[in-house]
Amino acid sequence: MCNLFLSQDPASYAAETRPIRIHGHATSIRLEAAFWDILEQIAAREEMSVARFVSVLHDEILARRGEVPNFASFLRVSCLQWLRNQDVHAEEVQARRRARQALVGENETVLA
Repeated sequence: MCNLFLSQDPASYAAETRPIRIHGHATSIRLEAAFWDILEQIAAREEMSVARFVSVLHDEILARRGEVPNFASFLRVSCLQWLRNQDVHAEEVQARRRARQALVGENETVLA
């Protein structure tokens, strides 16, 4: 087999359960450490905590789909999507930042 797969640190696939609060409801999510690491990277690029990022994702999938049958699996697949599409994500983040800056600029003009 390929050494790439066999050389993984066992800590990377050890399961971690983290407490999360979604809409004031305390819950926990169990993911492998490697997925938590990826979620931390994504959240940092979004300029928010992992807890906040996960809560926003939960809200967005509820708004779009109406339910979340397996949120932990959704998070894992979201990590894979991000790994495959980091350039698209970077463009979306940049567009949101530009839009926020434009709003701030408009508000400053109105206040002046």
